[in-house]
Amino acid sequence: MSHIEVKGLSVVFQNKITAVDNVSFQVEAGEIYGIVGLSGAGKSTLIRTLNLLQRPTTGEIWIDGQEISHLKGQELRQVRQKIGMIFQHFNLIENRTIAENIEFSLKAGDYPKEKRADRVAELLSLVDLLDKKDVYPNQLSGGQKQRVGIARALANNPEVLLCDEATSALDVETTEEILKILEKINRELGLTIIFITHELDVAKRLFKRVAVMEQGKIIEEATTFEIFAQPQAATTQKLVGRFFDLTIPQALQSALTGGVLLELRYQGAHTLDPLISQVSKDFNVLIGIIHGKIEYIQEAVIGILFVQITGEAQQIQQAVSYLKENVYAIRDLRDEVEK
Repeated sequence: MSHIEVKGLSVVFQNKITAVDNVSFQVEAGEIYGIVGLSGAGKSTLIRTLNLLQRPTTGEIWIDGQEISHLKGQELRQVRQKIGMIFQHFNLIENRTIAENIEFSLKAGDYPKEKRADRVAELLSLVDLLDKKDVYPNQLSGGQKQRVGIARALANNPEVLLCDEATSALDVETTEEILKILEKINRELGLTIIFITHELDVAKRLFKRVAVMEQGKIIEEATTFEIFAQPQAATTQKLVGRFFDLTIPQALQSALTGGVLLELRYQGAHTLDPLISQVSKDFNVLIGIIHGKIEYIQEAVIGILFVQITGEAQQIQQAVSYLKENVYAIRDLRDEVEK
């Protein structure tokens, strides 16, 4: 397992565009670490620096105590042996069979010739594609091609696995299959995984910690739960808001008159408590549920509920006071609806 530390990394292209701007972060050995952001944030350029497919302009990249950013020749090849990479568009050799695609990586890594056939079979069994070893890439589905990409990335027993938007070309069901394989690899082989994506569904499902990128910078870094529960940066709040779909449909806005309109946020052990029923029982108010969602982030729970409370002013005030004491956060939405 490999520990990774990036210090003050920048990439400035010849046209003076800064793709990565003074980025620093650490990834613990055996961790699944995610980097998220919108298109153009610099994610792909950043991850390509970690195996020096893209040379950084300034900064340092440390892997297991070795600074690699200036390595060349044989020293660079030795470091790259420890780093596998999975690409968004698979990058398979179309005129070679699946087995030959993987054998090509073994040959490039000087894997012993007499052991290659057994290693190919072992890798294809790991991704459940042994029966496809003699077919060609154009005979496979997108998900199967990506599984071949995973097998190929693992060919030479790397300690680090880099995933460059590895699920963005796949449908939801196939994405789930790939994430399960990556979890299995992380658990059984102990690989350190760095995964970049713009998909928060992938982030909440797979990552232990998340860095958010914008305009080449890391603007926020936290555990996955903290990113979803308490996003700090404006871009992170926007991404999380889109994920939770925190909007009131336009068709409902004209009907939301009277009383108060609130966003309730729940976290932790009491998320599933019957709070709304309790308030309706204890106070003389009517509570209409406008919108709601519960998500499980790394086995922790986040709940968000939009409610309208109507009734006499004093009863509403008492009900709101009770809610404030029993939810993680509460926000008045009336101004947003009226805009």
